[in-house]
Amino acid sequence: MKRKPVYTTGEAAKICHFSQQTIIRCFENGTLTGFRIPGSKFRRIPHDALATFMDANGIPKDGLMGEAIRVLVVDDDPPIVELFAEALGTDGRFEVHTAGTGFDAGLMTENLRPDVLVMDYKLPDIDGHLVCQRIRGNPGLARTRILLVSGTVNPAEVGLLKRAGADEFIRKPFNVEFVKERILALVRS
Repeated sequence: MKRKPVYTTGEAAKICHFSQQTIIRCFENGTLTGFRIPGSKFRRIPHDALATFMDANGIPKDGLMGEAIRVLVVDDDPPIVELFAEALGTDGRFEVHTAGTGFDAGLMTENLRPDVLVMDYKLPDIDGHLVCQRIRGNPGLARTRILLVSGTVNPAEVGLLKRAGADEFIRKPFNVEFVKERILALVRS
């Protein structure tokens, strides 16, 4: 199921369990950002703006959870990418995109704005530490969660990765169901 990119004030009200008038007031006073349809009085609220508003006001995001979680899987090992693509892609809770290099992942992250980036820590063209720093340095990606996966990282490196912005680290080999649970937990946090 594809995520809805833009909501009406009525849809936003239903998701937040508010009245439509409350959503309109929040829109008008700037606490909820969005845009007006040119030539009309209608307001529209982008998905990310609604999610940010909900986070800032402690509103449970259960209404947003019914939508597919965008996951970008980045690994230079095709069997790992295939494993994630199949396991997550057949689960209706996820919308899966894949990349094999850090360069491709950077381009896709900017355009896709994934909810979760699942990435091998060591790629041929970039390492996870730099990726974490770049994502955390981009305000537009503040909501993107970073889950690093690798078989070659020691505990000191894991600490550095978390300080650089990684949300979680999972060692290879891993259980795919466990990774799904961790993705869901990260998105809900």
